[in-house]
Amino acid sequence: MAVDLQKVKELRERTNSGFLDCKNALEETNNDIEKAIEWLQEKGIVKAAKKAGRIAADGIVRAFVKDNVAVLFELNSETDFVAKNQMFVDFANKIAESLVEANFSSTEDLANVKIDGLTIEEHCNNLTVKIGEKITLRRAVKYVAKEDEVVAGYTHANNRVAVILLAKGSNQENLRHVAMHIAALNPAHLFETGLSEEDLTEIYNRINNDPKLAGKPEKIQVSMKAGMLRKEFNERGILMYQPFVMEESKTVAQFLEDSKLELLDATRFEVGEGIEKKSVDFAAEVAEQMNQK
Repeated sequence: MAVDLQKVKELRERTNSGFLDCKNALEETNNDIEKAIEWLQEKGIVKAAKKAGRIAADGIVRAFVKDNVAVLFELNSETDFVAKNQMFVDFANKIAESLVEANFSSTEDLANVKIDGLTIEEHCNNLTVKIGEKITLRRAVKYVAKEDEVVAGYTHANNRVAVILLAKGSNQENLRHVAMHIAALNPAHLFETGLSEEDLTEIYNRINNDPKLAGKPEKIQVSMKAGMLRKEFNERGILMYQPFVMEESKTVAQFLEDSKLELLDATRFEVGEGIEKKSVDFAAEVAEQMNQK
């Protein structure tokens, strides 16, 4: 049976699949659009499975804030080029809106989140087939502010670093400025309590026994110890002791206090962090794609 070109056009519009895939689907299903869609979906599962073992270490991270909810997620692709694809961008926007409404507390819970009737994994598989690269939602975090709390977020212009925060208070704009600081300086810890007990004990013992304190009045010693602690914690990358990037005469803690904010939590994502990337033989990769059916 000859393929109806008008149905090929309709099938492409409905599925975003390539011309040859749509033509083959209609040939296999006697020009039945609905059966052709099922055929493409079945073929897509096979194609997506072939790409499942690949490493998707590029993509985007996104912070999204709506009312009293902030979400942060990482959507991976294999290359930065695909991360700019409009279908990829549109999918990221849908994820952001869906995660605000979804009830989840861990990355594992994301398996139960649905968008337009399909799980996120099913959407990723479909997009993998259409785009030709492995697409995966790697991780996500959500903060919900209570009545006396506020959330804020910041996504850097390159979509490769993003931050969300939760704090007591109401000054969302200033909290967003702290998110920008975290994005830029990537502190190792938010508070000194992020250090181990052993490290804290060593620091306090070393400062308390510093020879520079010998013979100084108690009031002076207290001031000197405080200064030594600030310096030590700043050097160890503790957020609250870092000079604030927009006003370096203040620490982040002082900026928050002036803003009537008490930081409760913050999370920073950077694209691909912690993923071991493998080197790719470009010629072999092209050959592999040309041989795929």
